[in-house]
Amino acid sequence: MTIQLRSFRVAQYLPLKAIVFCFFALLAQGSWALFPQQDGEGRELPSLAPMLKNVNPAVVNISTFTTRTVRQNPLLNDPFFRRFFNVPEHQLQQPQQRRTQSAGSGVIIDAKKGIVLTNHHVVNGADEITVGMEDGRSFTATLVGSDPDVDIAVLKIEAKDLHSVKLADSEKLEVGDYVVAIGNPFGLGQTVTTGIVSALGRTGLGIEGYENFIQTDASINPGNSGGALVNLRGELVGVNTAILAPSGGNVGIGFAIPVNMAKVSIDQILEHGEVRRGQLGVVIQDLTPELADAFNVGKRQRGAVIAEVQKDSAADTAGIEVGDVVVELDDKEILSSAQLRNSVGLKRVGDRITVTVLRDGKRKEFRAVLAAASAGTVVATNSQSADGLLKGVTLRDADNGQGVLVTEVARDADAAGKLLQGDLIVSVNQRRVVDVKQFSEALSASKGRLLLRVVRGQMALWIVLQP
Repeated sequence: MTIQLRSFRVAQYLPLKAIVFCFFALLAQGSWALFPQQDGEGRELPSLAPMLKNVNPAVVNISTFTTRTVRQNPLLNDPFFRRFFNVPEHQLQQPQQRRTQSAGSGVIIDAKKGIVLTNHHVVNGADEITVGMEDGRSFTATLVGSDPDVDIAVLKIEAKDLHSVKLADSEKLEVGDYVVAIGNPFGLGQTVTTGIVSALGRTGLGIEGYENFIQTDASINPGNSGGALVNLRGELVGVNTAILAPSGGNVGIGFAIPVNMAKVSIDQILEHGEVRRGQLGVVIQDLTPELADAFNVGKRQRGAVIAEVQKDSAADTAGIEVGDVVVELDDKEILSSAQLRNSVGLKRVGDRITVTVLRDGKRKEFRAVLAAASAGTVVATNSQSADGLLKGVTLRDADNGQGVLVTEVARDADAAGKLLQGDLIVSVNQRRVVDVKQFSEALSASKGRLLLRVVRGQMALWIVLQP
């Protein structure tokens, strides 16, 4: 009896504790308007309903229709096959077409102009786009433009009595903030889920060209793409985009594009119909402890190393050199190559930026004017942890006389997985080499560790080999 009584008391008081927790959590957000409901004794209970009544009309369902031509079976080109199966000739002259439909979500960001924000992948390739409202109305939408690298698209509908959602400053988001995801999961219709911001600045996922995701545990499922992620004040903080789903469903790891990041592309699409992204003209990679030691940057362990500067690019004109370690962009600290790429990629052609680098252990500032997209900022992805030298590596002079070519890397070589067959080594410990003779001289002058600059395909990168 005693155990049963205690269990009853725990069950009795848990809801009250949960209510108190939610009350103070929402109160901390300054959301006084979230407490209109009362229980049977007149006590106020927390609710998101008032906020959602203002936001839900601005979140829309998006249906896309795509017509695809079905490829004809090659066997139909065989006369014997056609005679054997009695295939009429007229079927060969009329390729079949298949009309498919898919569902997604969007959010109205300008009620007067009928501007709707969604994901690029939701409307990509669609022949017809229909926007469905919460009140049952539907409108045919026009695609104003899109940015595949960020995965946003801007639509326009001709309609009256629309509601829009206010854009927040997503830079003010913090891990632990409460957020609400609104969308059209699995085509069910408008659905609301809640959660918190689990992490910020997620990159390297390989989902989009430019990544700086908000991670949330608010349930995001197929069909939620393009929907709204809002704070407890009903302001748009992100655009729901992707989920990590090993089993095919939601596991509590969803990603949203920060609204500040999306707004940069939105403004350009509305102004030009496209995104004119500025470029610095460098190839970059992450600063590692090995590279930090090699480039004499002191205790600093994070940043972006310049592996290549393209000729006549914005970086070249500004005076940035190979081997510089970028540590700040416009007075904002740079911690990785992905962060630098995102920061530059969100600026326009002609924008002026200030790049702070470490060169030979000293800070230097350069002012650059971003150029058009003829020269890009490329992130070099390579294995940057090396713990061996060149035993088992076969080298020869490159045919173009511009370096040393790696012709073979033994499977058991210490450099296996770091150097690859076909790599062109162009410098050793920041000393230019054009043939095996200069390479050998540079090796003999080394003190054990090797800092190699390698050209791999169209990409240049730094590799550290050390005993």
